[in-house]
Amino acid sequence: MATDEIGEQLTAWGKVARIETRGRVTGRPVVAAVGFVDEPDGSLLVAAGTFATDWARNLEADPDCRVTIEDATQPMTAQVLAGPEAHRAVVELILKYGTPAERLGRGPAFRLAPASPLPGDR
Repeated sequence: MATDEIGEQLTAWGKVARIETRGRVTGRPVVAAVGFVDEPDGSLLVAAGTFATDWARNLEADPDCRVTIEDATQPMTAQVLAGPEAHRAVVELILKYGTPAERLGRGPAFRLAPASPLPGDR
């Protein structure tokens, strides 16, 4: 798996989440660093800049993933958001990260909810 030094550093600082998905074509682990918003229920809001974003397409094919923020990793399950929920996710991400996030809204938005441990995590 290729490493993204900046993404790993930002993950360690808690600035972004490291999402590990299963490649929809290869079945291999795929890692991406993405902006996130914490929700009071323990879930995270994330959004892709386009519908072609690989990590988002992988979540659409298989919603199970692993998410790391700082030094904590947990299994999560993605739910595609639509309508007002997707709009709120995009607005919250833009407010948190500023104008570099303004491309958001062109791709899918997700709620990542804590899940049961994935096989191999027990």
